[in-house]
Amino acid sequence: MKVILKQLKELIDPKLPLVSNLSNASSVLNQLPNINWCGFYLAMGERLYLGPFQGEPACTMIPFDKGVCGYAARSKKTVIVDDVNKFDGHIACSTLSKSEIVVPIIKDNEVKALIDIDSPIYNRFNDEDATLLEECAKLLKELFS
Repeated sequence: MKVILKQLKELIDPKLPLVSNLSNASSVLNQLPNINWCGFYLAMGERLYLGPFQGEPACTMIPFDKGVCGYAARSKKTVIVDDVNKFDGHIACSTLSKSEIVVPIIKDNEVKALIDIDSPIYNRFNDEDATLLEECAKLLKELFS
């Protein structure tokens, strides 16, 4: 897990466009075991828009009042869902996804983006994953104005 943080620190360059940094970050996060999708949703107003990602095509826009991502954006907290089929209002971009973790990237008390990672197995994510991704979010928040 520390390898991911190390790689992310080495790749992030605030002089590069946001999309370049997030593209590389999604590639680094894609090294996590037992996942089938990882990427970013960018907050604009009360909506989340698809950003750089690794995996199958995904939902391009999610309102703050829908799905796991919307809940994480509203609550400004990390959300771990052991079984996405049991999450009321889950948006199924892929039927292969069984569990999910979403971590908000917050700067100046405002959600700027979300890290969203799905897994094809139930109960994939835990507190260790949350801690790692929250550290990633702290690094990445500096890229946002």
